[in-house]
Amino acid sequence: MKYHLSLISVAALALLSACNNNDAPEVVGGPADPMADKLANAAPVELPPMVKESHQYRCKDNSLIFVDFMSDDKTANLRTEKDGAPTKLTAAEAGKPFEGAGYKVEGSGKQITATLPGKSAVSCKG
Repeated sequence: MKYHLSLISVAALALLSACNNNDAPEVVGGPADPMADKLANAAPVELPPMVKESHQYRCKDNSLIFVDFMSDDKTANLRTEKDGAPTKLTAAEAGKPFEGAGYKVEGSGKQITATLPGKSAVSCKG
């Protein structure tokens, strides 16, 4: 009886070792990427600036403006209504006035000077 059990276990091991014996070649590297060279030589991606400070200003003419100063110190978004569409203003370099679409904002922080299209410059406090 012991002889039959050992033959059965040897036969079972032989059958199990034959499982999943696949002769198909294994692909190690995968297909070549047609854009690999372009991606390797591409310029680094610059993320858009995020909001650094948001201020609501009351101007001398009693109007309200809303300005979001961005983290790159060269971009600001100006809104003339709290939930209005923003107008993107840019500065040539950090510390220079933000301008765009007839708008101009000089300064940042608690006090600015704002010029709106068709109006003269006014002082505004936050």
